[in-house]
Amino acid sequence: MRNSTIPGLLLLLSLFSCGPYSRDEAPLLFVPEDLEVTLWASSPLFHNPTNMDVDAKGRVWLTEAVNYRDFRNADGHLVREAGDRIMILEDRDGDGKADTSQVFVQDEDLRSPLGIAVVGNQVIVSCSPNVIVYTDTNGDDIPDNKAVFLTGFGGKDHDHGLHAGQLGPDGKWYFITGNAGPHQVRDKEGWTLRSGSVYNEYTPYSTENVPSQESDDGKVYTGGLVIRINPDGSGMEVMAHNFRNAYEVFVDSFGNMWQSDNDDQTASCRTTWLMEGGNAGFFSEEGDRTWQADRRPGQTIAEAHWHQHDPGVLPAGDIYGAGSPTGMLRIEGDELGEAYRGLLLAADAGRNIIFGYHPRPEGAGYSLAERQNFIASVDVDNEGYIWHQVEADTSKWFRPSDATLGTDGSLFVADWYDPIVGGHQMRDKEGQGKIYRITKKGQDYPKASIDFATVSGQVAALRNPAVHVRARAAQLLRKQGTAVIPELETLLDHANPFYRARAIWLLAGMGAMGIQKIQPLLRDKNPELVLTAVRALAAHAPDTLMREAEDLLSNADPLVRRELAILLRHEDYEKTAKLYTALIESYDGKDRWYRNALGIALSDRANEVFEAEWQGLDPLEWSPEQASLIWELHPEAAIPALKLRMESEGLSSTERMQAVETLAFIPKKAAAEIFLDLVDEDGRLGEQIRWWLQFRKYNEWQAFLEDWEPPLDNLPSAQPELLASLERLGDSLATGDQQREALNSLAESPAGRLHLALLGVKGSFPDSLQARLPAEWSSEARPAVKHLLARFFGTPQEVEEAAVNALEGDAAAGKVLTAQNCLACHRIGDSGNDIGPNLSGIRQKMDAPTLVNAIVQPDAAIGFGSESWLVRLKNGAVLYGLLQSNGPVVTVLDSQGQRFVIPASEVADKRQVPLSLMPKPAEMGLVAQDIAHIRAYLMQGDL
Repeated sequence: MRNSTIPGLLLLLSLFSCGPYSRDEAPLLFVPEDLEVTLWASSPLFHNPTNMDVDAKGRVWLTEAVNYRDFRNADGHLVREAGDRIMILEDRDGDGKADTSQVFVQDEDLRSPLGIAVVGNQVIVSCSPNVIVYTDTNGDDIPDNKAVFLTGFGGKDHDHGLHAGQLGPDGKWYFITGNAGPHQVRDKEGWTLRSGSVYNEYTPYSTENVPSQESDDGKVYTGGLVIRINPDGSGMEVMAHNFRNAYEVFVDSFGNMWQSDNDDQTASCRTTWLMEGGNAGFFSEEGDRTWQADRRPGQTIAEAHWHQHDPGVLPAGDIYGAGSPTGMLRIEGDELGEAYRGLLLAADAGRNIIFGYHPRPEGAGYSLAERQNFIASVDVDNEGYIWHQVEADTSKWFRPSDATLGTDGSLFVADWYDPIVGGHQMRDKEGQGKIYRITKKGQDYPKASIDFATVSGQVAALRNPAVHVRARAAQLLRKQGTAVIPELETLLDHANPFYRARAIWLLAGMGAMGIQKIQPLLRDKNPELVLTAVRALAAHAPDTLMREAEDLLSNADPLVRRELAILLRHEDYEKTAKLYTALIESYDGKDRWYRNALGIALSDRANEVFEAEWQGLDPLEWSPEQASLIWELHPEAAIPALKLRMESEGLSSTERMQAVETLAFIPKKAAAEIFLDLVDEDGRLGEQIRWWLQFRKYNEWQAFLEDWEPPLDNLPSAQPELLASLERLGDSLATGDQQREALNSLAESPAGRLHLALLGVKGSFPDSLQARLPAEWSSEARPAVKHLLARFFGTPQEVEEAAVNALEGDAAAGKVLTAQNCLACHRIGDSGNDIGPNLSGIRQKMDAPTLVNAIVQPDAAIGFGSESWLVRLKNGAVLYGLLQSNGPVVTVLDSQGQRFVIPASEVADKRQVPLSLMPKPAEMGLVAQDIAHIRAYLMQGDL
C-alpha cells in the first residue's frame, strides 16, 4: 500500500473518482500497486449489504439489512415492511460491472440478516434467532422450500447476534455468534447448547442474558462462540467460546479457524487464530463478570480486555486498537498474484479498511505480526487523516462489511456506505451500499465454467477460489466414495498446499483406500499438511491416528504436537496417558499456544495429571516449565505444594507470585484458607494475598470467605430519612403536604434523586406530583445524573448539531475543554478514566460529523458495554452506573468512577436505563463553539 502523505483535501474527494491516483484526485480505494479496483455495483441495485457469497454461475448473493434497528432508525429511513431481502447480482454482459439484480426472497423472518452461504440449490441464511435454509429445487431463483435448520440464538436485530456460516473442508457447518445471548440451541439429536453472559443491551426484543449456563456436555460456555455441526443437523459441538462479537469465522483448507473480535474501549480489537476448545477470554470464565471487573492492578486495557494473564485463555493474536471488525477471508489461490496466496483478510468497518496478514506458524500457533493495510478508503489506515471544514466528507464512509472471492478469483468487497458504525445507528437514510471488485492489473478474468456433472469437473471445481463452489464440489465427490480416488490423488502432488489439503480431507473419508493415500503425508516436510492429515484422521479414522501418534511425536513440529494434544482429549486417558507425558515433556516453558493446548486437553483431569507427573517431585525444585503448566491447570491436588512455594524465601519473588496466582485460580476452600492464614504478611506477598482475598470474596471464593471482612468494604449505606420520605411519597394515605415534603426531601438530596430516577424508570412516580418537580436540576453536580433526571423529569437542553458543524474549531482550545469535560470518564493516552471509550484513536473510527453527533446525541448510539443501570440495594441505597458483573457478585462502576462490589444477595432490584452515562453538552455547560473546539482537538493527529 502507498505510504505517501496525501493533502487533507484530497481525502475528501469523492470515492467515485476513476483513473490512476494523482495529487488532483483520490483513487476509488487504496490498494496495492499491482492491483486495481472498480465499482462493480451500487444502490439502487441493493441496499445495506451485510454479507456475501458467490455461486457456481459467478453471481454475487448478498443479505440486506434495510430494517436494521428500526426502533432507533425509523426517522425517515428506508423501511421494508415485508422484511429484509436476499439479493442476486450478476454481470451478464461481461463488462466487469453488475447490470442486473433480483430478489431471491423477501421474508418477514429476515430482520437484519448477517450471513449467507450458497451451496448448490440451497441458500443458508443466518438471522437471529434462526439459521434458515431456502431450497430452490427447480433452479428458477425463487425458493421452493424454507426450513429452520437451527433456532434459539440470541441477538435478534442485533450486531452481536448470529453471523455467517461456512461449510468447512471437513464437510461440516461452522456458525459464529456474538455475545447477545442467551443462546439456547438444540441440534437434531436433542443436544442443547446454552451460552450466556453478563452482557445485556436494551432492545425491544431483549431476553435477559444469564451467565453460568451449563450445556448438555456439562460445560459452561460463555458469550459469543463458534459451533460446528453436521449438515443433517446432528453432532453440534462448541469449537471456541467467550468472544465479544466476532463477526465472521473463516475456516481455511487446513482446517484453521480465523476470526476478528470487537472491543469495548476503542483500543483492543484483535485478529486471532482460534484453537479448538479455546476460551477467547472476553468475560470471566463463566461469563458473570466483565473484563473491567476482573482487571488487576497494573494490567493494560488490552491485557485485561482479553484476560491475557489468566490460565485457560487463548493468546489474543494481533491486538490492533480501535475498530469494528467484520468479514474474514483467506485467499488460497494465485488469481490475484502468487504474493497473495495465503493472505488472510480481516475487514474493519470502523477503520475503513481491510487488513491483510500472512499467517506464519510460530511454535504451536500462528503469528499475525505481518499486518498490512490491504484495502482502504483513507491512505495509511487513517493516520494522515485531517478533518477539513467541507460539507461532503465521504472518505470515511467506506464501511467494509464483507469480502469474498468470485469464481474467477477476483475479490469482491461489500461496503455498507454510512458515516457511522456501531451503536446500532444508521445515518444514511437511503440505505446505500456498494460492491467493489479488485483484480490484478493487466490480467484478464474470463468467466469460470463450472462442471459439476463429471468427476474431472468436480475436481477442477475443488480448486475454485469461491469457498462454497469448492464446498459443493467436495459434497459431490464425497458421495461417490472410492471411485473418485484416482482423480483426487492427482491433487496430492499439486504445488499449492491448500489444494493438497482439500484432497486430504476427502480421501480420509473414503475408507482404507483413501487413508492409505494420505498416510505418507504424516511425514511431509510441510507441517501444515501434516496438521491437516492429523485432523482428517481424527475425524474419519481415530484408530489409525492413535496407532500413528507415538511415532509422530518422536519428530513432530510444534503445530502437530499441539493438535495431537487437542484431538487426543476425546480418547480414553488410559490409552493416551503415555502420549500426554511425552507432550508435557515437549513444553519449552515459553510457547503460550502449546501451554494452552495442554490446558484444554487436560483441565478436566488436572488432579490425575498432577499426581501422575509431578506429585513425587520437590515443589521447590520445579522447573519453570513445570510451574507454568501447573499454573495453567491449577489442580486442587497441587495446593500443598503451592503453599510451600508461596512461603519459600529461597524462591524468587516472581516464582512466589506465580504460586500465589495459581492458588488464586483454584476454587477450593483449602486455597482460600491458605490466604486467610497469611493475610497479615508484609511486603509484596501480603499485598497480593489481600488483593486476591478482597477480589475472590465476591466470586469464586464467596462461600469460603463469608466470615472474612475485607479492610475496605465500600458497600454504600442508605439514609433512613430518605427511605422514610420515599415511603411517604408512595403512601396513598399521606396528605398532599406530606407527599410534597417527602418529594422536596428526595429532590434536595443527591442520593434521593437516584430514588426518584428509579421511580421514573419504573413508571411509578405519582402523576399528581409531576408539577412539583424542579424545572431545572441545577443543584445536581453529577452530569450523568443530571442527564438521567432531565430524561424523566425535565426538558433536555439541546445543542444543534448543524450549528456545530458550521463552526471552525481551535484544537488548542479543544484540548483544554476536553481535559475539563471529557477526561472524568474517558482516557486519552495516560490521562483520564476508563468509564467511557478511549478517545485516543476516536478519529480512526469516526469522521468529524459523526463525532459531533455522538457528543450532541449521546443516547442515539450507546456503545456496547456502556449501557447504564440503576441498582437498588436491600438496604435502600441506589447506584447509577455501568454493570460490570452480574452473578454471585454485582459490580457497578458509577458515573463518578467508583466501583462497588456487592453480593447479589444484597441487591433488591436492577433496571437498565436506555440512556448513556454521557450527558448532553448543555448539561455540562457546553455551547456549540465549545464542541467545535473539542472536535478539532480529537480529530487531529495522534493524541
